Amino acid sequence: MRKLNEEGKISDYNYTALENQFKELYDQQGKCERIKNFPYPRQFSSINLYFTNALCFLLPLGFLGEFSKMTEKFGDNIVWLTIPFSVLLGWVFLVLEQIGESTENPFEGNANDIPITQISRNIEIDLHEMLGEKELPPAIQAVNNIVM
Repeated sequence: MRKLNEEGKISDYNYTALENQFKELYDQQGKCERIKNFPYPRQFSSINLYFTNALCFLLPLGFLGEFSKMTEKFGDNIVWLTIPFSVLLGWVFLVLEQIGESTENPFEGNANDIPITQISRNIEIDLHEMLGEKELPPAIQAVNNIVM
């Protein structure tokens, strides 16, 4: 850019504006790299898992009290519904915890992560097109319906 400015191909105002844009780009890139490389504290994940497991173990006690209230109306066998209801609701909470754990690091390149490579390649292609270049890099294609 300095060379273009010295040759008179861009004005001083445009040179300053471009310098500011590049500075902002580098600042944003540095922020994104810090977010990506920041270690996720494991205690967040482990505390969620501990609480979810505690809920699953205590769930039958809560259902037992509620189903025992229904014994007068439906008979003593209704108490056994505590088991399937506890298993079903416990499974729901454990699945939600697994989903949360699989999405806590969205930049690792896994199947459920943000397709950062494809986004970057699309930006690169757009920039090459803006520069009027004819040989464009190939777009990132999905492999097994997964875009990385």
